[in-house]
Amino acid sequence: MTDAQDWARLQTVALLGTDRRPLPELTGSPALAEAAAAVDGTDPACALLELAALATVRRRAGLLPAPAPRTAEPAPADPRPPLPAPAATRLRTLLAGRGGHPGAANLVELLPQWLAEVRRRGYRPPAALVPALLDTARSRSELRGDVVAVTGPLGRWLAEHNPEWRYVLRTVGAEGPTAPELIWQQGLFAERVTQLTRLRRTDPAAGLALLRSSWASERAEDRLLFLDALQDGLGPADEEFLEQALGDGSPGVRATAAELLSGLPGSALGARMAERALAAVTLAGAGSHLLVTPPSGCDEGMRRDGIAPSSPTGRGEQAWWLSEVLAATPLAAWCTAFALTPGQLLALPVLDAVDGSRRSTRPEEGGGWQAEVREAWARAAVRQRDVAWARALLGPVPRRARRVFEGAPARLLAVLPPAERAAWTAAFLRSHGLGDAFQLLGACAVPWTPPLSTAVVAALERAAGAGSYPWSHSGVLGLTERSLAPAAAPAVAALAADAAPDTAWAETFARLAGTLEFRAAMLAELSG
Repeated sequence: MTDAQDWARLQTVALLGTDRRPLPELTGSPALAEAAAAVDGTDPACALLELAALATVRRRAGLLPAPAPRTAEPAPADPRPPLPAPAATRLRTLLAGRGGHPGAANLVELLPQWLAEVRRRGYRPPAALVPALLDTARSRSELRGDVVAVTGPLGRWLAEHNPEWRYVLRTVGAEGPTAPELIWQQGLFAERVTQLTRLRRTDPAAGLALLRSSWASERAEDRLLFLDALQDGLGPADEEFLEQALGDGSPGVRATAAELLSGLPGSALGARMAERALAAVTLAGAGSHLLVTPPSGCDEGMRRDGIAPSSPTGRGEQAWWLSEVLAATPLAAWCTAFALTPGQLLALPVLDAVDGSRRSTRPEEGGGWQAEVREAWARAAVRQRDVAWARALLGPVPRRARRVFEGAPARLLAVLPPAERAAWTAAFLRSHGLGDAFQLLGACAVPWTPPLSTAVVAALERAAGAGSYPWSHSGVLGLTERSLAPAAAPAVAALAADAAPDTAWAETFARLAGTLEFRAAMLAELSG
């Protein structure tokens, strides 16, 4: 009998009790058997413990030394320059979420700016702070790309030894041999979307091939978001795949494929939509106005091209069909067919072809065709990123705030160059204040230009003087803390000094000034 069998029999007696099982005989070796025979069996429980001690001593005495554990290879060298000492101290403050200024904003929200700037400048953080960075990104997935890039080889090395940081090995941008296929096959859904989006920006063909490789096995809701990622790097090579997606079983996938194709110059879908659009909207009266004859039905071809038979918003069917057709039509088709510029087309009255009025003849259709056509052209300008049409649709800042349709100005603004966006928004603030400015400010590049920053500070001053409360502008204030040019700190500090003591606006201005000073110091440390 072997030592293992002896030990198993001892365990059995210990589990069942000596009153139910007799003491075993230990026969693993003659010496062990002789020693076991000398054990006093008067008290079976004590005898069992003595036998277990004998067996344990024998097992340990005969144990051969195990091979020495393999020492882990050190982390690869990181050739990047070290983070300046003041910036390292600042990182500790950001990770703790507390600043030196008592009224400063939640500094955790400034960490993304700090990480992006460090990544851009190519600094290496102190090794002692890398674990804290990895922990922060574990709970904040939006930081992972920058954290993985900033922590570099050490971050990847640590992730290989700590399962809690394994997301680093699946995150796009990690240094090392992680292949796109590995992330695509093993990553979480968000990681796969990020991988596809990034690959499309660098190698659109490779991104499309990756999506094709698993398209048939993906869930419908996942196919929808994966398909949406193709808008990065969208080109003629994607048309065949998108045309196939028009036959997908999911209505959402079909609609997304149609939207992508409508933004692809020269696509067959765009040509089909243009044919429908030019039949529905014609130039009449020797070029004095446009006449609308909306589609009378949604045929099979229209449904295949992503147009739903009924509106999901409850609007009239003909208005819905017309809007969907016009939004998917290449904007160049209008200028070519009518030999007019975007501005000239937008200035034309839009009349109903049946009764010549500006309104539909059917009450269920709702408002005038002018608004329907303008809304559809605005959607087309956003899809096609057409600067000339976006500029014409926005026009100069109106004296009175008006909305062509919900959210249109902000989406059109995003099509314009950054400097033009900032100038238009600054003019809007000077005319209308902060009331409708949140989406417009969100469309502007960060940090805001000095003229835009000046306009925002002036609008805040007017809001405080008008007696409104800061929390009624909380969204704009949150954007301002992250986006206002740090050079505006003295102007904000002056507002804080001039505000009535112990008021909400005094506290708000002091907090904003402190945050701007913090951001200015944060960026100065990195620029040195």
